[in-house]
Amino acid sequence: MFKYLLIPVIILFNLTGCAGIPFQEAERVKIGIIEPDEVKERFALMLPEKFRIINSIVFEYKGEAVSFIGYSDVDTLEKTFTVAGLNQVGIKLFELTGNNDKTELSFAIEEFTKRGNFAEAVAGDIKKIYFDRLPEYGATAFRKKYDIVFSRNENGSTIEHVFSGADSLLVEKRCTVDDIAVWSINYYEYRIENGKLYPAGIILENHKFGYRLILRLKEIMP
Repeated sequence: MFKYLLIPVIILFNLTGCAGIPFQEAERVKIGIIEPDEVKERFALMLPEKFRIINSIVFEYKGEAVSFIGYSDVDTLEKTFTVAGLNQVGIKLFELTGNNDKTELSFAIEEFTKRGNFAEAVAGDIKKIYFDRLPEYGATAFRKKYDIVFSRNENGSTIEHVFSGADSLLVEKRCTVDDIAVWSINYYEYRIENGKLYPAGIILENHKFGYRLILRLKEIMP
């Protein structure tokens, strides 16, 4: 599978001016009369259950950034995934597999393994981004002028799904504890391929640990 990934990376650079949003935000359209359950059901029909994609990924932390190419193979029904990162000459930087319960690090260069529990950190972010993009049954729905927000409590945290834009698509997932932001994920510039929706841009911000991931969709693989 790695023959597809012989393109850029590991580049360190100064982050001055890089903190903005490099994607087009959803158009601010009044929600109108659409019902929250209809928004949720329509979005569910458009989500791919299984997919393999290639992203360019930028990891920003404390004034520096690391860029690499990421390969993700995800099954949202079984909640399993394989994710790998490669540099510009196709050398594997890391590869791991996981599900909702455990993660297995197949390979990682020392630069990654010496930085805390790297595998669990990556697995956690993958699950936040690609799993549970639909509000769970029983979530409370709030209608706002431009958004529909589904909210539920989970182990002391508040998890919210925000739907917005002309097509009322998921634009944000976020987690707060006592009204303090823990993490948030924004989805941008959806495109349709084979009848399914794929965000062309994703930004995950881990407010607790102070880092940001920027994912740009490069290829949807068959």
